Amino acid sequence: LNVTRDTSDYLWYITSVEVDPSEKFLQGGTPLSLTVQSAGHALHVFINGQLQGSAYGTREDRKISYSGNANLRAGTNKVALLSVACGLPNVGVHYETWNTGVVGPVVIHGLDEGSRDLTWQTWSYQVGLKGEQMNLNSLEGSGSVEWMQGSLVAQNQQPLAWYRAYFDTPSGDEPLALDMGSMGKGQIWINGQSIGRYWTAYAEGDCKGCHYTGSYRAPKCQAGCGQPTQRWYHVPRSWLQPTRNLLVVFEELGGDSSKIALAKRTVSGVCADVSEYHPNIKNWQIESYGEPEFHTAKVHLKCAPGQTISAIKFASFGTPLGTCGTFQQGECHSINSNSVLEKKCIGLQRCVVAISPSNFGGDPCPEVMKRVAVEAVCSTAA
Repeated sequence: LNVTRDTSDYLWYITSVEVDPSEKFLQGGTPLSLTVQSAGHALHVFINGQLQGSAYGTREDRKISYSGNANLRAGTNKVALLSVACGLPNVGVHYETWNTGVVGPVVIHGLDEGSRDLTWQTWSYQVGLKGEQMNLNSLEGSGSVEWMQGSLVAQNQQPLAWYRAYFDTPSGDEPLALDMGSMGKGQIWINGQSIGRYWTAYAEGDCKGCHYTGSYRAPKCQAGCGQPTQRWYHVPRSWLQPTRNLLVVFEELGGDSSKIALAKRTVSGVCADVSEYHPNIKNWQIESYGEPEFHTAKVHLKCAPGQTISAIKFASFGTPLGTCGTFQQGECHSINSNSVLEKKCIGLQRCVVAISPSNFGGDPCPEVMKRVAVEAVCSTAA
């Protein structure tokens, strides 16, 4: 980042390699290979303008050891290493000494001379991408170049590609999001404003069973195995104009841009599951300063703007089971649960209900810690 001055995530390392026409690998011998050592966080290797391969660090170990084929030809070859930084930490032991980028060695293996270390030969540097320099993400810059048509793009899903599209703002006031599940890694702009970076990684783990007995461990009760860890990216409506909004995507790895979609998030219901002794900041202050008053826990329900609570699909004060969408009554249940929630919430956009036996017509199971589980239906006013 000392070289890029934080103006770009990308830094090119470029050098040339001379290959004698008499090299055995050119006559059908063993292909050459290239190894590169990098401090992270991602690396793309190009030879004569063609992508040879990529490598990535991890959260646990950001360092990269790249090894792949080197498709060199007789004469002068251009080797370009594109290093990608994903930011540096601002906490930790001696974090100011942590670095990123290609640190070497960079070695070609399999030549007649053996291995050739390119580390100490002349390299040039280029900060950022050509598309960044041309401001392709801006309204002005995107109009300064000629773009390929969508049908041609679909046949040529290559890395380091820029995509442009226009869309009209959907009606209504529901939240909007871009579905980037078909893409790999890159950045998004709408009307020149950055939505942010995306990197479609797929969750790994064991989602077969779930139980909370025993001590806590991170792998317990995992969900979403095999699914993208994130695919939806919020689009603020305040950034949009009624028609012809500009969407620009820079794709680093290669993806299917034809499947990018803009979706509305419509809230059809809300849930809550709160214990009668659910901790809150006021009770923490009471415990800290010795005040005698205790603040009762409350259930808060809130529909989206323009919606009201039209029905209580499920409600139970007692020991309900399940989660949102699958709630069911437990061994302890107050028969007044539904009527209390309906009286407090129907017809309102938001409501608050205190969790106490007196609020539900009595204690259905004394000396048992109780909860309120509720699922409400949200509807748009006619």
